[in-house]
This record gives sequence, C-alpha cells and structure tokens, in this order.
Amino acid sequence: MDYHPIKKPNVKNMKVKPNLIKRTGGKGNAVWDGIQQELSWLPGGTLNMAHECIDRHAEGAGKDRKALLWEGKEGEKETYTFGQLKEESNKFANVLKELGIKKGDRVFMFMERVPELYIAIFGALKLGAVVGPLFSAFGPDPVKDRLFDSGARILLTQPALRRRIADILPDLPELEHIIVVNKNNRDPDPFVKGDLNYDDLMKRATSELEIARTSMYDYSVMHYTSGTTGKPKGAAHCHFAVVQQYATGKWVLDFHKDDLYWCTADPGWVTGTSYGMFAPWSNGVTQLIYEGGFKASMWYELIQRYKVTVWYSAPTAIRMLMKAGEDIPARYDLSSLRHINSVGEPLNPEAIVWGLKVFNQAIHDNWWQTETGAILIANIPAMDVRPGSMGRPIPGIEAAIISDSFDKLPPGKEGNLAIRPGWPSMFRTYWKNAEMYNSRFRKGWYITGDRARMDEDGYFWFVGRTDDVINSAGHLVGPFEVESVLIEHPAVVEAGVIGKPDPIAMEVVKAFVALRDGYEPTEELRRDIMAFARKKLAAAVAPREIDFIPSLPKTRSGKIMRRLLKARELGLPEGDTSTLEED
Repeated sequence: MDYHPIKKPNVKNMKVKPNLIKRTGGKGNAVWDGIQQELSWLPGGTLNMAHECIDRHAEGAGKDRKALLWEGKEGEKETYTFGQLKEESNKFANVLKELGIKKGDRVFMFMERVPELYIAIFGALKLGAVVGPLFSAFGPDPVKDRLFDSGARILLTQPALRRRIADILPDLPELEHIIVVNKNNRDPDPFVKGDLNYDDLMKRATSELEIARTSMYDYSVMHYTSGTTGKPKGAAHCHFAVVQQYATGKWVLDFHKDDLYWCTADPGWVTGTSYGMFAPWSNGVTQLIYEGGFKASMWYELIQRYKVTVWYSAPTAIRMLMKAGEDIPARYDLSSLRHINSVGEPLNPEAIVWGLKVFNQAIHDNWWQTETGAILIANIPAMDVRPGSMGRPIPGIEAAIISDSFDKLPPGKEGNLAIRPGWPSMFRTYWKNAEMYNSRFRKGWYITGDRARMDEDGYFWFVGRTDDVINSAGHLVGPFEVESVLIEHPAVVEAGVIGKPDPIAMEVVKAFVALRDGYEPTEELRRDIMAFARKKLAAAVAPREIDFIPSLPKTRSGKIMRRLLKARELGLPEGDTSTLEED
C-alpha cells in the first residue's frame, strides 16, 4: 500500500525552521549553546534539573500556575501549582537529608502514578541524589535486580507494592529505609515494623532548602534497560539532559505555556520521566497525570474533560484505541487536541491514517532510547509526515546508517542506525559496567542496536533490532532475564525466549523450555510454569506462550540460538547452522 506525505498539521507557533535540520547537521555546539542560554542556571554556573523544572517557575511569574492535575484511579482529584511543588519537593529533600542521604546516593521509587512520586523525585534531585523510578507492574525479581545493582539506600513505595516484594527485601544489604505512601488512607494495614510513614515525615519537615550545587555532569536519573545477555543495565544520565528535554519539548512536542499536556507513559520507563516530568515542567506546562490504566472510553473522556491540547502516547495504546473502534471517539469532543505524538516502537502507517480520520490530524512518530535520554529523530510539527517513518534528526544531532565496518551507507541502504556522540541527554555510563558502556561506542559513533534505512530526503525508517531484545508494548524485555527465572522452576532444565509478532503489542514474549527427567509436558505444567514466571516477573514481562521441546538448539560453545527458535516459530529460513551443536 502506498502512503503519501501528510502536510504540516495544526501548529501554533513553530520557531524551528525545517531547513535548520539540514543546516546544523549535528556539527558544532551552536544549537545546544543557544538552548542553554534560555535556562536559569544556579549560582556558580551549576545546573539542577529540579530547579529548571520547578523552582525557576515557582520563583517567578509561574508560582501560581497549575503544574500538575492529578486524577486517581478511584476518581480523586488533586491540583498542584509550581509554587506548591517547590514547597513539597523541598520538604521531601529535607526528609532525605535527615535520613543521611547525600549527593550521589541512590533513591528509588516503586510506585503508581500518584503526586507523591513526582514530589519525591524532584526532592531527591534537589539533594543531588540519583533517582531510579521502577515500573509499578514489575514483580519481585526485576525490583531486586535493580535495587541490588544500584545500591539504593532508600525505597519509596506503597503498601500493596511493598507486599509484592516483601520476600526480596532481606536480600538488599544496602537498602536502609523504606518509606511508605498510603495514598488517601486507601490501605487499612499499610505499614510493616521498621517502615517510615511518608505523611508523618513530611509533616515534620521544613520547606526551607538550598538546592545542592550539582554540576551539569553529576548523575541525576538512572533507568535500567535490558540486553540480550546478563542482567538489566543501569543507564545513568546527568543534569545536563534537561537542556535537550527542554528543547525537544519545544521543537517536537510544540509546548506553549497555555497547553494542557498528557503523557500516558509510566514513570518507570524513560518516557515517563523525560517527557512525563522534565520536558513539560522545564517548559512551564500544565500536565495531566492519570493513575488508572487503559480504557478507551476513559481516555477519550479525560481528553474532553481536561481539554488536552498535546498528547504523547505509544503505538500499542494507539492500536488498542483502533481496536476499540471509531464509534467510541465519535461520542466525545476531542477538538482541543492540536498535536499528537507517539514513541516506544515503530508506529505503523495504518495508525497514522486512522489518526487522520479520528482526530483530524497526523500522529507524529519519533525515535529515541533509554540510553539517549531524549528524542533524537522526529517528525517535528513543521515537517511533512511520511507514514511509517520515524522522521529526521532534530537540530544538533547527526544520525547515519552505517555498515558493520562503520562506514556511512548511502540513502536506501539498510544498516546500523548510529548517532554522533555529544548530545546533552546522552547516558554517561552503565552503572558499574564500564566495559559494556564502552562497547556501545565505535569509530566515533554511538551504536544504537537498531537497524534502519534513510531515504533521499533524510527521513529514517526503522527495520528492526540487531539483537534478541524483545519490544513488547514499547517495553524492552531482555530474554536472559526471563530465561533465568524460568530455569528456577523445578521442572525446567533450560529455556529460550523470543519475541513473537503481535498485532497490538508489536511483540509478545514466547518461551521454549526443555523439562528435567521425570516431568511430562502437560497443560497443567504449562500453566504452573507461566504462573511461576508471572509471580516473579509480573505479567508485563513474563511469557505469554510456552512450548515444550526436547532440547534447545545451541552452538557448539553452548549458546542458545534464539535466532533459530524464532525462524522455526515463524517459518522463516534458518540461515547458517554450521555452528549448531550436534545431537
């Protein structure tokens, strides 16, 4: 099916000219130098994300501007101005200070989308702590891996989530305090002996605070990202990232002070921090935070009720809306929407065509990663949208398609998507894994792990991953992490995991397991293994399907050939099997 460029949508005031992308080409620092001048640096030329996002507005004309409109899953509503967020985050910073937290310490959050989560993140950043938001749907094992690896000293959580991970807490020797938020007293039995009560701590805390003089290169936020082998890796970013998050909020999301913005991403993923906190609030924008989950009619109702103007979601969510049909949105007034964006996985062309029909405008796809910290390639509002393309590099970014020998490839050729290092939001390390970090940079390029092609006009088109990482509903799932849990089951001797194509989630996790002697492959055992995995990993990461096979295909060195498992599952050519282990 042929798709034609979609002309520039309803944009209020786009200051970046389309040809600026060609003119800068990612060379030099003029683009980022200009953006830095728009921010409000701390005395001595230091930079702190919390100051840029909260305090600089609260200390000026934006003090009484609404920053956060919260709607809870039980219908509760709360509103916070920038002035109130400053006061509350100051209090939490002083809570942490009283507990001995200092610059560089890790403070992690395992919470639903409630205001206290956002207050705590900015409070920790004001002290110079490194924050680590965790996905609220995680099971105990992913939480344990991240808390143990990071050496987190503080965990902020909620009663139900604390109960979910209770068994792993004794295995975290560096975890000193657990702070529990019992939101609106929902839980009748919220605290365990030794826990700290968030409300009590905040009542005793003062709102007077001097923000830590963090440098632009001090660590700020750490998100864990999955790979093909080994445990998830902590991609650590620095305060300098806010420069690019602020800029892309203007250029890509087209933020203006009178916007009402809604980002549907969970803060446990990088989109939920970079574009659910830092980009909108550094631009002084009011944003909606909805605690509840997906329901098509509720999402449309929220857009209508709050008059959302800029909306950032994910392809999986958009496909779920498509599946719900066109009758539901027709019942709502969605005319407030003027700009819609999508990220997390490729947005299929059909979804863009659907968006034109339902919202009367194109949905703008863009590309970035946990490691990049902010958008690098986008369909900015001033560009024509080419359905299926991730867009073109933003000003100040040089992207290219390169060969396996690191040479640039011409337009139309498929190869490795690479970025010239040096952008402000670039991750600065994998926590305690410098060797893995250094392996991502070759011959002056950051190697993204994605394959793509570029057309004659500089638009980039995603092709696929170069490794076995599974993209399920925009969440990267490392096969090793799932396999490690599966082989803990007493019946499983070995396991291999692949991503199976899915029309809604892009991919779902499918596992192949070989059983120990004495176990028979029954439906009851399949259900038991799946329940075991979901308990330890949570449903978002655990396998959706499990097949029993006598043994897994392996190389002569013993490495599981996931490529072969996937080829056999999908009926594709098996390719070179010369290294396959002989039975």
